[in-house]
Amino acid sequence: MLVIGPHISIAKGFKKAAETAVEIGANTFQFFSRNPRGGNAKVYDEKDIVGFEKIRRESNFGPLLAHAPYTMNLGGNKDEVYEFARRVIKEDIERMDNLGIEYLCFHPGSHVGGGVDFGIDRIIDGLNEGITGNENITVLLETMSGKGTEIGRGFEELKRIIDNVQYKDRVGVCLDTCHIFSAGYDIVNNLDAVLEEFDKTIGIDKLKTIHLNDSMMPFGSNKDRHAAIGEGEIGLEAILNFMTNPAIKDLPFFLETPFDDQGHKEEIKMIKKALNGR
Repeated sequence: MLVIGPHISIAKGFKKAAETAVEIGANTFQFFSRNPRGGNAKVYDEKDIVGFEKIRRESNFGPLLAHAPYTMNLGGNKDEVYEFARRVIKEDIERMDNLGIEYLCFHPGSHVGGGVDFGIDRIIDGLNEGITGNENITVLLETMSGKGTEIGRGFEELKRIIDNVQYKDRVGVCLDTCHIFSAGYDIVNNLDAVLEEFDKTIGIDKLKTIHLNDSMMPFGSNKDRHAAIGEGEIGLEAILNFMTNPAIKDLPFFLETPFDDQGHKEEIKMIKKALNGR
C-alpha cells in the first residue's frame, strides 16, 4: 500500500489535521513538533487527541512523522544554542512518543565553524541524553544538501552519529530526495548505486521515511530549494523510479513541496495516477 501525505499544520489541532489528510487523499502526514521558528511547545487537548486517534484507526493511516523545529541546532558551537537544542530534542522525543507518533526527524545541525568532528560529537551527546531506550518512537537524522557548515551531507557523517548512539535501535534516517540530489548523490541516473552506497555505509534497514521533493537547484549545487514533484531538476520519471524501487516502495513518503492543502491534493492525485500507469 502506498503511504503518502504532505506536511499539515496542527494549529487547529490533530483531529483537524487528520481530517484534512483524509480530504486530500493522504493516509499519513508530517507536522512540526512545536513552533518551527521558535521554542514554544503546545499543550495538546485530550479530546482532540482522542478524535485524532479515531481517524487514524478508521482511515488506516500509515506511520506519522513529527519534524523538530528549524531553530534547533544540536551541532552548534554556541553553548546557549546547544543547550536549547538538547532541551528541545529531549522534550520532543518524550512528547511525541506519548502521542504515539512513530517518527521524529530533525536536521542534524551545523557546526558553525566548530568543525565537523566537534558538531558530530555534540549531536551524539544530545541524542544519548535524549533517548532513554524505553521509547517506541524512532528518532531520524535527515539527509542534508550540504550548504554552509551543515552536518549530514554525506552518508558517512550520519553513520558516525548512529554508530555512537547508545540505543541504536531507536535511531534511523529520513532521506530527502531534494537534499541528496543537491548533495551530489545521483538518484536520477544512478539510483541503485546510491542505495547500494547507503546500504554499505549505514544499512538500508535504517532508512525509515522519505521526504519526497523535487529540486529547484541543479545536481550537486548544495542548495536546499524544494520544487513540486515533476517540476524540478530531478523530474517526474526519476521520482517515480525512486518510489517504485523495491528498497523504498513500502516506506512512508512525505511531501514538502510548495503547495497549500488543495495543491497537495492535486499533487497526490497526480502521483497516484502516474504510478498506476506504470
